[in-house]
Amino acid sequence: MSEYDKKKVLTVLGWIDPTDVGVTLSHEHLCCSAEPFMVRGPAKEFPELGTEPLSLKHNWWVTHNPYSSFDNVKLYEESEAVIDELKFFKSNGGCTVVENSSIGFQPNPEKLYDYSSKSGVNIVAGTAFYVRSARPETVDYSQEKFGEAMLKDITEGFGTTNIRAGVIGEIGCSWPLEETEKSVLRAAAQIESDIGCPVLIHPGRHAEAPFDIIRIYTEAGGHVDRVVMSHLDRTIYDDSKLLEFAEMGCYVEYDQFGLETSYYQLCEEIDMPSDAQRIQKIKVLVDGGFEDRLTIGHDIHTKHRLMKYGGTGYSHILLHVAPKMLQRGITQTQIDKILKDNPKRWLTFTKQI
Repeated sequence: MSEYDKKKVLTVLGWIDPTDVGVTLSHEHLCCSAEPFMVRGPAKEFPELGTEPLSLKHNWWVTHNPYSSFDNVKLYEESEAVIDELKFFKSNGGCTVVENSSIGFQPNPEKLYDYSSKSGVNIVAGTAFYVRSARPETVDYSQEKFGEAMLKDITEGFGTTNIRAGVIGEIGCSWPLEETEKSVLRAAAQIESDIGCPVLIHPGRHAEAPFDIIRIYTEAGGHVDRVVMSHLDRTIYDDSKLLEFAEMGCYVEYDQFGLETSYYQLCEEIDMPSDAQRIQKIKVLVDGGFEDRLTIGHDIHTKHRLMKYGGTGYSHILLHVAPKMLQRGITQTQIDKILKDNPKRWLTFTKQI
């Protein structure tokens, strides 16, 4: 019996048994640069704060201007704080984190290996390409070249390491989709069809974006039930539209938990929902029969969201969101599906590689 036959979820430390996945955050960043999100030009208020080193005294300002602080976007500088938070996450029942920093976000698999080794938390690393604007050096890649790069990260390892990706994600998609982003989607669909790996997608900021993405992905041969569609918090607001999308069969994800400001600097036309409103949408999906297709996370990718700087951190869902879900009529069995069973099923490779 091969190692794969016994263990089918691929972490940065190697294969683990699906039964060891446990409580999972399905969309996070632990070591990345969010510089692609930097708002060009100063903040509207107190722009001088954007050049100062981030500290707790900036919390009132950076909450509304996260992408105007040059220091805030450098999450990769916070190794010690992130490891401490992962240990705290584990002490509160957490087991696994899916880290989705793709090309354009300066992924660092060596640091993820270190974080997992020191914290005892399973880390599943992603391989993919973010939105076109974040990766100008790869916009002319062919579909074949995108596919070769992602497949190598999964089957051999990142760069010259033997640290392997366990998910294709996050695939960055704009609205409308750029041709280079379509090529990544099609390449991912072919890889997933061949090796049965999980896939995670970042949709453009428009209610039609997730529908368009799934159409392209399935036309390229991908299986919709292997896909997590991220960021529905800020993408589909209408309940009937949300249920219509859920009918397509992919995992639907609410992954902005901990963001409690309605001001969304990346798209001012959008009112970012609160955690209470996210829970309401999850209840709509649960009542609609989709409790087996839900995943959640925090999508932390800046310093100010760490506990060190006054943020809610990686344990927020366990400490605050899950209890609130119980109060709002979502059962413990359903919460366990969202935090344990669904991520386990999604992360498990369906074919031998």
